[in-house]
Amino acid sequence: MSNLLKRERKEIILKHVNVHSRVTFADLTSFLNVSEETIRRDLNELADEHLIIKIKGGAMAAANHFVLKNERPIRYASTSKEIIAQKAVKLLKDGMIVLIGGGTTVRAFIEAIPDNLKATFVTVNPYTCIALLQKPNLETILIGGKVSTYSQTVIGGDAFLKLADMKADLCIMGTNAIDAVEGITDLEWETVEIKKAMFKASKKVAVLAISEKLNTSMNLRVCPVNAIDYLITELETSHSRLQTYQALDIQIL
Repeated sequence: MSNLLKRERKEIILKHVNVHSRVTFADLTSFLNVSEETIRRDLNELADEHLIIKIKGGAMAAANHFVLKNERPIRYASTSKEIIAQKAVKLLKDGMIVLIGGGTTVRAFIEAIPDNLKATFVTVNPYTCIALLQKPNLETILIGGKVSTYSQTVIGGDAFLKLADMKADLCIMGTNAIDAVEGITDLEWETVEIKKAMFKASKKVAVLAISEKLNTSMNLRVCPVNAIDYLITELETSHSRLQTYQALDIQIL
């Protein structure tokens, strides 16, 4: 891809960031076969255009900062995420304790939660906490500590201790990449470890993923796919792209 025009390269970078939520310089230089300096220039321009957010070592999707701007996000694949959200809320019941992660698909899920639902939601993501506070009948608990600039999630030791004492009814989690063979993967070690702890602290785990994340992988493994209970995408359950996942011991929604 090294012979791409700058405009074409930036379009590819923007889609890659939006699909996977966050990417590193190393990931983009390898993917596009260009220098890190070229990637830095492209990311600077995309950031100046308010299309991405620069973070340490890479970039993340601009929609991830909507809470601080106090505005409704312009989500990538918004229709797909709304379909996923409508499927996922069917798993909720009054009185549940729900562990929940972060990301724009998770926020679409929160928006779809019925206002009359009475449940307790526990999160390690400050943005998720703020979104949950818009739901009048939910009890919201934010686990505090050091926050990762990569995932906007609490990653400190206190969070692991609190999660170790929990057994939630359900964990709702987005993912940056999922593959039937490689499993659920991510880029940052501490974020991977906190996701593992959240899965372990839950009786059931539901992963929300737009179909563009299917059959993709990153460097660090969170868990094999059959370690989760539900995979929720916008696709019909009979879709050919889900065939390899249907063979695993999980429920596809």
